[in-house]
Amino acid sequence: MTIEDVRTHRVRAPLHTPFVTALRRATSMETLVVEIVDTDGRSGYGESPQVWQVTGASLAGAEACVTSMLRPLLLGRNPDDLAALCRAVARAVAGNEGAKAAVDVALHDLVARRLGVPLAHLLGGTTDRVPTDVTLTAADEIGVADAARARVAEGFTALKVKVGADPATDLARIRDVRAAAGPGTRIRLDANQGWEAKEAVRIIRAAQDAGADLELVEQPVHHRDVEGLRWVTDRVDVPVLADESVYGIRDLVTVIRNRAADMVNVKLAKCGGLGPARTLLALAEAHDMGTIVGTMMESPVGVGAAASLVAACGTTAVSDLDAAWWLSSSPVTGGISYEPGTVILPDAPGLGLTLPVA
Repeated sequence: MTIEDVRTHRVRAPLHTPFVTALRRATSMETLVVEIVDTDGRSGYGESPQVWQVTGASLAGAEACVTSMLRPLLLGRNPDDLAALCRAVARAVAGNEGAKAAVDVALHDLVARRLGVPLAHLLGGTTDRVPTDVTLTAADEIGVADAARARVAEGFTALKVKVGADPATDLARIRDVRAAAGPGTRIRLDANQGWEAKEAVRIIRAAQDAGADLELVEQPVHHRDVEGLRWVTDRVDVPVLADESVYGIRDLVTVIRNRAADMVNVKLAKCGGLGPARTLLALAEAHDMGTIVGTMMESPVGVGAAASLVAACGTTAVSDLDAAWWLSSSPVTGGISYEPGTVILPDAPGLGLTLPVA
């Protein structure tokens, strides 16, 4: 049994609400889905999202990497030789972590389907329910307080508030969310690199003094400013979560050595796939760092893989897996679904999904 083909599919799907952060405004998801087909006709899927402002990866670049460099490595190989194939993919090119993650996940998905088990089971887990937060964007059309009330009414117990787009109004937004959400809801902030270090400390302290009771603050400063990240971490009582500052293992080692953050957000499209992601989670745990798993603006392919990772490995805090919740309709058949505050993994082999026939 061998790998017969590696195909790419450009997928676009509209969002039901604009997704606005300190870095960008999105009204649709644009992503590259990689399909790996074996000689029995089974397919495994993975995903490389296009997020110019975060990873810099484009659909065209990811597609070129997959078709020109990664596809030739895989054709004719035994898909069950999973570890060796994933190592070959990781070493094939510099950078291109999104493209490598898509192929890595597709290989895992294909092997899980060949074995007839869900991807989470292949990774070592058994649960099919994974808690998630939900994001309140930096420009909610119905107003941030109304959005907070709506999400709590829908059953979400952890709200991630996007800040940093307009620091002058951030404190008021945080107060409004806490008042609307009530004391039983966890409130976390994500500045997406939008603050300067001193500004971050001022806003976080003021929010806490106002009774915000923040759970964590994600990436308050520019991703290259590890010293600034440490400066903030040392001066606030709220746990600081590194996101854009950590792509791969070397980045996390730098953050750990500098004691620059209390937690890390692991994303498949940043680190290159399920294998590197598991290493990041283990490394963080070994150094008493908190963990969550997150996604970019991804389809049920990428979110399903991330949720399967959480189901198998666990995290210290509720993960950030709401990306596919933002889609007005799913571009795939099957896959994950959402219940209040929870991602439901399908009881099916692999990711349990297929792409519609073009």
